[in-house]
Amino acid sequence: MKLDILYRGPLASCNYGCEYCPFAKRKDDREALTRDEAQWKRFLAWVGAQPASDQLGVLVTPWGEALIRRWYREGLTELSELPQVTRCAIQTNLSAPLEWVADANPDRLALWCTYHPEWTTEAKFLAQCRILDQHGIAYSVGIVGQREHEAAARAIRAALPANTYVWINAVKALGYAPDEIELWRSIDPLFELNNQRHPSLGKACGAGERAITVDGDGAMRRCHFISDVIGNLYDANWQRALAPRPCSQIDCHCHIGYVHLDYLELGKVFATGLLERVPTPEARAGGLRLPVLSEPSSQARR
Repeated sequence: MKLDILYRGPLASCNYGCEYCPFAKRKDDREALTRDEAQWKRFLAWVGAQPASDQLGVLVTPWGEALIRRWYREGLTELSELPQVTRCAIQTNLSAPLEWVADANPDRLALWCTYHPEWTTEAKFLAQCRILDQHGIAYSVGIVGQREHEAAARAIRAALPANTYVWINAVKALGYAPDEIELWRSIDPLFELNNQRHPSLGKACGAGERAITVDGDGAMRRCHFISDVIGNLYDANWQRALAPRPCSQIDCHCHIGYVHLDYLELGKVFATGLLERVPTPEARAGGLRLPVLSEPSSQARR
């Protein structure tokens, strides 16, 4: 079996306070943290019990910052050593200790990192990136495309190795002008891919077949953006829920969603780096022609 699993437990606290994030400076109480740890360990046990011949990818997409919690660091190390896990990755602000990566399998561990210049310094963030480089850990670096972050984005792009992909998380509500789009594209050659809402209603999508989302209780959904539960990972017959389904949403605007839309063919862009948002060297260099992006239909605009 080949399947990507996006795991999101009940953890909802973060050590940063970004004004656009609803979980900024939220604090989980001890009961909530205990529940999160128990559910994460249950998930780890489930993965470990799957056949060694499986090909499972795991991306942790927490509401808050998970790597400041010991159990996530230990769990990712454990996942990276399992033969059935082809890749384990996590979204992180990269503020947590990184000594643990020395014990992980660098061929399987990867990090999806976001740089928040309003909450850390460039020097501190780059020091963390150097630790990842020293241990051969694959990672990408992103920054939210707020206009006030332009200088920080340029600086972090210049400071990182040329082969480190820097992505810009487009704030679509800003309605970037053509010169702004070109500016962001000079940093992120795939910016235009993220700076739109891709028509998806009725279109074939691998979500629910090649990839699923799972919450702490094991509830399975096609993706984070469709709330319907299709099964439970801890049921004996959970695999029956995996089936091709056309998308029920008008459009899809987030990377972890639209990468599964068949017509975009983004497997050619990200290949084995899909979970950690690391495109192929050709795509990073801007030499790969992006898929033809269709305009929303009149039905999708309604």
